[in-house]
Amino acid sequence: MTEIYRSGLPSKGWSFRAMRSSFSSVLFLITMTLFPAFLQAQQLEGTIYETTDEEEVPLPGANVYWLDTAVGDVTDLDGKFSIPYEKKYTQLVISYIGYQTDTISVSSNAPIRHELRSKSDLDEVFIKSRNKASATSYLEAQNVINVSSAELLKAACCNLSESFDTNPSIDVNFADAVSGARQIRMLGLTSPYILITTENIPAIRGASQTYGLSFIPGTWVESIQITKGAGSVVNGYESIAGQINAELQKPTTDAKVFVNAYGAMNGRYELNTHFNTRVSDRWSTGLYVHGNLREEKFDKNDDGFLDAPLQNQLNLMNRWQYTDAENGFVSFLNFRYLTDEKQTGELTFDPETDKFTTNAWGSEIDTRRYEFTGKLGYVNPELPYQTMGVQFSYSNHDQEAYFGLNRYDIQHSSIYATALVNSIISDTRHKFKTGLSFTYDAYDELVNTDDYGRKENSVGAFFEYAYDNLGDLNLTAGIRVDQHNLLGLFVTPRFHLRYTPWEKSAFRVSAGRGKRSANIFAENQQLFASSRSINIIDTGGPIYGMDPEIAWNYGFSYLQGFNLFNRKADVVFDFYRTDFQNQIVVDWENPRQVSFYNLEGESYANNFQTEFNYNVLERLDLRLAYKYYDVKTEYQFEKLMKPLTAQHRMFANVSYETAMKDNGAAWKFDTTYNWLGEQRFPSTRGNAPVFRLPDYSPTVGTINAQITRVFSHAFEIYLGGENITNVKQSNPILASDFPFSSAFDSTLVYGPIFGSMYYAGLRFKLN
Repeated sequence: MTEIYRSGLPSKGWSFRAMRSSFSSVLFLITMTLFPAFLQAQQLEGTIYETTDEEEVPLPGANVYWLDTAVGDVTDLDGKFSIPYEKKYTQLVISYIGYQTDTISVSSNAPIRHELRSKSDLDEVFIKSRNKASATSYLEAQNVINVSSAELLKAACCNLSESFDTNPSIDVNFADAVSGARQIRMLGLTSPYILITTENIPAIRGASQTYGLSFIPGTWVESIQITKGAGSVVNGYESIAGQINAELQKPTTDAKVFVNAYGAMNGRYELNTHFNTRVSDRWSTGLYVHGNLREEKFDKNDDGFLDAPLQNQLNLMNRWQYTDAENGFVSFLNFRYLTDEKQTGELTFDPETDKFTTNAWGSEIDTRRYEFTGKLGYVNPELPYQTMGVQFSYSNHDQEAYFGLNRYDIQHSSIYATALVNSIISDTRHKFKTGLSFTYDAYDELVNTDDYGRKENSVGAFFEYAYDNLGDLNLTAGIRVDQHNLLGLFVTPRFHLRYTPWEKSAFRVSAGRGKRSANIFAENQQLFASSRSINIIDTGGPIYGMDPEIAWNYGFSYLQGFNLFNRKADVVFDFYRTDFQNQIVVDWENPRQVSFYNLEGESYANNFQTEFNYNVLERLDLRLAYKYYDVKTEYQFEKLMKPLTAQHRMFANVSYETAMKDNGAAWKFDTTYNWLGEQRFPSTRGNAPVFRLPDYSPTVGTINAQITRVFSHAFEIYLGGENITNVKQSNPILASDFPFSSAFDSTLVYGPIFGSMYYAGLRFKLN
């Protein structure tokens, strides 16, 4: 079922009735094509596990296959498998590295449960396992980092943009010194080049690029999957650097009642509540409510501007889940509504009297958003590897904003739909996914007095083949073809391979192409909070007079697990390169102007990362990482390193938790250190000497820490601090005393803009 829930497709352009008719026809044809295969064989299902401390622990990655055949499967994270059954199959082989290989007799397709035993002397050796809160998969062809809810609780995690502080693969920075927006980067590229989805439905794109991550509350997130490099063709053509997918809480597995209250010394208060109930045997529903408020004004760096915006947000989600396991159907329906209001600028700014005047510099950003998403998945009860799924989403994003004397309003209506089929070719070593997608985007965009409205739609088809030899090799190779009303007809290939040369290892290579429409204003809203004029160099392209962005991403990764002083450890080496065939260059090397133009020359991003994870002692974990970035673009006059991008980064995280008592009581401690090397400032040579910056910023090191006291399975409190070493950028706003002068700029941020921030909160749940 996972592949149905976590898959995406776009489609566009028709009326709803025409779209429904077309999808019905497509599903009918697909069903008729595959129906004969649905009747070929029965299925044998089962669970493989080990026993530790008298507790059954599932074994993911065990090989299960019929003796003297190539028909088999690999157990999933819950130790479950499903393989075709015929009466001629009588001997089932079960193997797993480090465990005795068993061959058992099977006379029917009744479900089985089988315990594997270690090759060691079990009378003298005890095996204990503890699920890691964040781990890279050894089994998947793609380079996927799985982040569990336990990892998310290591920080306050008030929204999705704050969920990556303890993960070295994602960089989090403030976009500017006034809006409070956080910008994430992966492989040296900013979020527009990352496909950000919720349950594999695109969620952060178009108008929501700058602030959308703050619109997904952290408590709503069940887990996160971070995929480095080119993603799957199933999820569309826009992904270039990778994908971040957030799985939301499910009404059937989330607590019946959950409450999270949070308060911080910067005047920020939040409340999250979840209420889940079972309506009938098959229907369950959840009501999720998030609210946050900041009414106090803070200016710790004494520049006359608010360190963080005044803000209030109300975020509601009603989630419905339908499960009919007997007949193989699962469905989700989500209804969401959000209102978010921000005010920032000078301490003396009053929007009632100062809006669009030079009395005081200020900004307001008001957003209304509502959306609906629906999913329907079907798994053939007789042949679970044959599945079908349909996904649909509609969203309307309406933002009205101004930044000093600059106005920026955008309304974005979006439709996304996909139909998907999974099945096998010959046997379960050869699997495929195929389907159709549709997207539609309508933009109404106002920049000062200029209207940049447009409509985009695309129809696509994709096919992805997966091979798994049930041992040391698996791969996925996919291709999709899309017809776009502005970008034309184009092909998107993607390839991923995983090879295990020896025990506890995974060597991966990947390559793929991505193509996207750049929303130059929505993605760079921070530039409105400066005195720069806007210059678009129109070359006759279809969007803003420019051509779409096209890039190839390719790379390799090596993961090796081992024992160090009889404790588990692993090390990861990643290298990825992104080459742009075309890019919309955002050129702000002139302090008076920001220019947008098509790339002429070379633009690339090289990323090398090494990571070391070590279980130092029981329940004491250490994670160290180093990253090197080489991100350069050919500007109009020379090739330069991308501004405000540190070439060198170091990361360290230490976490410890005490043994949990019978009632669930425990202590948890977590500390994270981030160090950023010097970053290149965009040129300020055109300013008066007093408003000029050096070529590079100083280095920055920050420490975050959190202590959690778990009193029981139902109640816990937490205390934490961010930037507890009180590091502050000395001049985050250039010419802050003269906000309407030509030198004013709030975008030159390389580190924290205010000092230490401490917070406290509580969590309560009732199952």
